[in-house]
Amino acid sequence: MRRISLVTLVVDDYDEAIRFYAEALGFRLVEDVPRPDGSRWVVVAPGTEGTGTALLLARAKGEVQRDRVGDQTGGRVGFFLHTDDFARDHARMLAAGVTFLEQPRHEPYGTVAVFQDLYGNRWDLLQPAD
Repeated sequence: MRRISLVTLVVDDYDEAIRFYAEALGFRLVEDVPRPDGSRWVVVAPGTEGTGTALLLARAKGEVQRDRVGDQTGGRVGFFLHTDDFARDHARMLAAGVTFLEQPRHEPYGTVAVFQDLYGNRWDLLQPAD
């Protein structure tokens, strides 16, 4: 079996990114390991252990990477967070200060609303249709 296990998300600061993903989005911190070069191996995941794809939060190094923070997909929705209870997660995220760019809408494929992370990357919160 093959699967994508990690996707790198370039961030400005490890700790502020961990706070956002853990507190505002409810992700769990999987790993936070210091590396000899002063960087850290930081992994967060939305689901339970062993399910789905996790994010590697990588602190930007150099001007080129810093320019990509918050715009890794050129303004398109680049990340899709599936939920089994849209109303619950939408309400919790709003209460935690997450910025939604639209009101929830019902599409043939499910209930969805676009939000942005702390850096401006666009995400879909999506409860797929049955």
